[in-house]
Amino acid sequence: MQNLEKISLTERAINAIRSEIIAVRWQVGEKLPNETTLSEMLSISRGTVREAVRVLVAQGLLETRQGSGTYVLSTTDMAAPLTQARRASLRDQFEARCALDVEAARLAAIRHTPEMISELRRLLAERGNYSGGDKTQFIARDLAFHRAVIAASCNQAMIEIYNFFSSSITETIEATLDEEVPEPDMQAHADIVDAIETGDADKAAAAVRRFMAPVFSTLDRLLLS
Repeated sequence: MQNLEKISLTERAINAIRSEIIAVRWQVGEKLPNETTLSEMLSISRGTVREAVRVLVAQGLLETRQGSGTYVLSTTDMAAPLTQARRASLRDQFEARCALDVEAARLAAIRHTPEMISELRRLLAERGNYSGGDKTQFIARDLAFHRAVIAASCNQAMIEIYNFFSSSITETIEATLDEEVPEPDMQAHADIVDAIETGDADKAAAAVRRFMAPVFSTLDRLLLS
């Protein structure tokens, strides 16, 4: 097993142990190494190992026998169908978000003011790139930037729709902070502002589509995997 980084240790431990189970490192009915051995293998605390095992028991891969230890119950990943369903749902959310973002950018290119462009650049600078740490604060900064793009459309109905779906949009932002779905970088965000500033509606729409393209490509690949 590979050592784990300090970000999302429990989730990484779950994935690492699950991968070993599915790869049949241990046969069904075989006892897993104890907490101390697993913690050393993964370079994490025994408490994190304990939490990972608890989740894998709930997923039907492991079973614990009091006074005996933890044993492999199944080498079939029962969580895989749920993961695929989540990915399909996430793609639907991104499609809806893309439709809003594209049209908002088109309108913003036509209707923006210099003050709106300055505000977008300020919010983008505040957003920065995600480099680990507090996801909640980063998501709030990212959402503030995208809300400002919607606001620059000067379409009140679109603004209200975006606010109504803010929880769904937050989920799409959070998904890009995981390893599976790529997070659009600062340049991709800046390209949208630059395109809006040109006043060319088609360029603005195209910038948003380029922004979203790697996300859709990755989700399509994951859905086929």
